[in-house]
Amino acid sequence: MALHELTEEQTRTWTRAQKDQWWLDNVFRGDLPQLTVRSALTGFLLGGVLSATNLYIGAKTGTTLGVGLTSVILAFAFFKLLARAGMARDFTILENNAMQSIATAAGYMTSPLISSLAALMLKTGVVVPWWQLLLWNCVICVIGVLVAFPMKRRFINEEQLPFPEGRACGVVLDTLYENGEAGGETGPDSPVEGGKSAEIAVGGMFKARVLGVAAALAAIWQFLVSEGWMRLVQGKLLRLIGEKDAPWHISETLSDYYYLLAAKYDWWLPRILGTDVRKMGLEIGGDLAMVGVGGLMGVRTSAGMLAGALINFGLLGPVMLHCQPGLFSQPAAMVNRGQFVNQWGLWWPITAMVVGSMVSLFSKPRMFVGAFRAFFRPKGTAGGAREVDVLRHIELPLWVSWVGIPIFGACGAWMAHAFFGAKWELVLVSIPLAFGLTLIAANAMGLTSWTPVGALSKITQFSMGVLDRTNAATNLSTAGMTGEIAGNAANLLSDIKPGYMLGAKPRQQAVGHVIGILSGAIASTPIFYLLFLPPGPDGRRDVNTLISDQFPMPGAVQWKGVADFIEKGFGSLPPSVLVAMGVAGALAFVFEILRIRTRGRFPLSGVTLGLGAVLPPSACLCMFAGALFFFMMGRHNPVPGTRGNQLWRGCLEPICAGLITGAALTGIGDAICRVAL
Repeated sequence: MALHELTEEQTRTWTRAQKDQWWLDNVFRGDLPQLTVRSALTGFLLGGVLSATNLYIGAKTGTTLGVGLTSVILAFAFFKLLARAGMARDFTILENNAMQSIATAAGYMTSPLISSLAALMLKTGVVVPWWQLLLWNCVICVIGVLVAFPMKRRFINEEQLPFPEGRACGVVLDTLYENGEAGGETGPDSPVEGGKSAEIAVGGMFKARVLGVAAALAAIWQFLVSEGWMRLVQGKLLRLIGEKDAPWHISETLSDYYYLLAAKYDWWLPRILGTDVRKMGLEIGGDLAMVGVGGLMGVRTSAGMLAGALINFGLLGPVMLHCQPGLFSQPAAMVNRGQFVNQWGLWWPITAMVVGSMVSLFSKPRMFVGAFRAFFRPKGTAGGAREVDVLRHIELPLWVSWVGIPIFGACGAWMAHAFFGAKWELVLVSIPLAFGLTLIAANAMGLTSWTPVGALSKITQFSMGVLDRTNAATNLSTAGMTGEIAGNAANLLSDIKPGYMLGAKPRQQAVGHVIGILSGAIASTPIFYLLFLPPGPDGRRDVNTLISDQFPMPGAVQWKGVADFIEKGFGSLPPSVLVAMGVAGALAFVFEILRIRTRGRFPLSGVTLGLGAVLPPSACLCMFAGALFFFMMGRHNPVPGTRGNQLWRGCLEPICAGLITGAALTGIGDAICRVAL
């Protein structure tokens, strides 16, 4: 059916009871299957797969990606094929929505693993047992669900905030099931947000085929560059090499082939102030997952990250090695990219990211004022009397949150103390703070699809650091708790939005989110230990394997850097580091102000520059190449309705999701082969 929405006048003047009654009469589809066994099972399995890919990408880039639209398209195509074969009924639109709620909740589970929890292990040098990590993650995410649903009544039911990403997912679902495979027109007046308007909606089956082809191509390439897979095939299956022989495989660092020829024919070897560029990681890679990530990021963001990488490793690294080699614990000729980052090049990127995030956050005072004003003013019209809740029979009862939050909060505080060594009383103090930060994050997500979790978590980290400066576990665990609660709740509200648009039962969505939490925890926890903490020859795991050139863990590096700064203060840093931090902070402040004044048109950001400065330059180059490629293909195919436009504009997200999924799953399989063989 066509989507029914309130007008601006109705949103402004009606009471919440009137809005709820209108929704119940015009939108609610109470008789349509929603959280069925097959939707729950599909979401559980698909969520596990997508959380694994999110973990893989997050460890490489420090960011996680939304998986809602990808899961919607895959489920639509899968059950459409089963229905054609007579093997199952087609998915209903609400079954698909319930499935995507489960899958996206699973995807969000990876965030602490690549940030606060990894930073905690790096800081303490202790590997957290898997069961502690799994329990902690589940408890914190359940608190996010319990916090989200009371806010749902205010921000979605009453305020009718747009939640652009969730709204786009609802429109895509309505388009798929309203128009079948052919898709439908979503021209300039379409309600689709987030850069997806003014395009012809492409059929779901076509998108699914494109995603499958992209995933297959990425998987084949990743298979050929993977040493583990090649060892399995060449050694175990074909018996072409011995157990100790190195298998043949294509080098993922494509510039290696130039250096082979250079060594043979005495070609030029690029250096900057006498430093071989390879020592600073300035190489050309072929990571298709990063190409897909760049396509989703866009040219502006990926260009900013590439600029940060070039500044840190193409300029500052060679300059410092040339002018102040005594700063490093090794001779300058032996210092590589990782050592340079740890000993000098980490602090200015962290400063740029923190300052940029904070300026961006506090530059929007309406986000703070609006969030608290909207949540705490009386229900109904301004100053009006409290009214009967006409959706009590389908909403998640409020008593579940009021009872569950203290119980799970106490469990989380006890776990932080027992598992990590944090001061439990400070963890308890942070839980009310989490509620306030969630209001800000939910309001930001509802208005802009931007969740400022990084900046919000730093508020907690610095606050707890002042109260307990010597115990890094306290500020890391409390910041991880409040940031994850705020981020999880805000993201879940974005997932609830399409259910509200399509007439889904809120209680069933709440159950679906909990199913997704279990799916994400079960899938991501063992993969986390397999990829980043593999057992050594003696069977023990070492935190030193958490960070590598393949998985630089920029999120964890930033969190640990802030904890180090809280503990040591300015006095422990060399003067050149302090100068770099001051310049980076000032520039990040200016850049964010310019972005605000130009309404986002200014291309540089302290956050993107800082993030690029801690990632391997080859990854940043791949992301920029992917963003530029998809941008150019889109510009060369501007005419709606043509095959090129449908492929490069209408299928941008499926292509990128396919590249990421194919490369990530094959890369995870390669890690399994390396451990097993």
